Amino acid sequence: MAEKIDISLLLDNMVERINSHCDTRALKNPLMIGIQRGGVWIASQLHRKLALKDPLGELNIAFYRDDFSKIGIHPEVRPSKLSTNLNDRHVILVDDVLHTGRTIRAAMNEIFDYGRPASIILAILIERSGRELPVHANIIGKTITLKDGEHVKLSGPEPLALEIKKTG
Repeated sequence: MAEKIDISLLLDNMVERINSHCDTRALKNPLMIGIQRGGVWIASQLHRKLALKDPLGELNIAFYRDDFSKIGIHPEVRPSKLSTNLNDRHVILVDDVLHTGRTIRAAMNEIFDYGRPASIILAILIERSGRELPVHANIIGKTITLKDGEHVKLSGPEPLALEIKKTG
């Protein structure tokens, strides 16, 4: 049996935390970027709820990954979409699940190919154990511990649904 997680509640909590984080650091007009696919789905919801001015950016990190031999190249390689200069901007980088940290490392490598942001705030819907790189999220929707044979599955974009499922 799969455990369902209320994404709407997690997103509302993330919006509050993002607003608080930006207010505390006096960040005006941050730029939001989602990592394709699930991160863009989450970022789209957050972007709308936060009423951010600049268009939502999208990163496709397929060619920045360091684990092709394990996962292969994603068959739907789409271009990244960043419509504004990143230099000296405060960026909110959004992804669905933070696990090993390798996706975030790849995303940051690509971001720096586009410019040098003033800061990067990492917002994650789900944080789980298994970090291989020293990556820490600033905004976390929910932290979970999975049992052996379980994984997190985000489906969407409409409606967004998140489940913890048994493998196999």
